[in-house]
Amino acid sequence: MVTLFCAVLAAGIFALDLLLKNRIERKLEEGEIKPFCKGRLLIRKYHNTGVFLDLGAKKQGAVACLSLFLTLCMTVVFLSTFTFRGNSALKAGLAFLLGGAYSNTYDRLVRKYVVDYVSFPVRNPRIRRIVFNISDFCILIGALLMTFAQIRES
Repeated sequence: MVTLFCAVLAAGIFALDLLLKNRIERKLEEGEIKPFCKGRLLIRKYHNTGVFLDLGAKKQGAVACLSLFLTLCMTVVFLSTFTFRGNSALKAGLAFLLGGAYSNTYDRLVRKYVVDYVSFPVRNPRIRRIVFNISDFCILIGALLMTFAQIRES
């Protein structure tokens, strides 16, 4: 039952992020900023052609291939968890990670860039210009859950 829930969770993350990205693409101009949650977050459209902070932007094909390869590897790991009971935290971590990975990999393959749309209104201009998406947060949450699951198992 947990495994089915985790598969639905991964699909839900993918669908939610894709919906948000499509809305951002239609409603905002590149670089346009809109305050959200009483100004605690900033919504802006940014096309990331690389990975974090546009690293690898000049090698989009390689980034897309690596993204696809790693997503497929994690999918195999996730599918292998279907055969054993327990370790719900590991399964949940994989679901969060895969939901985000599928969404960003989809963008890299179809759009040729990842749509990022959330940043924080901080004073530091270097940090303020960093833009994320829901998938990025889910990948982080998934990695943390998987790490805690492994530490707990040890």
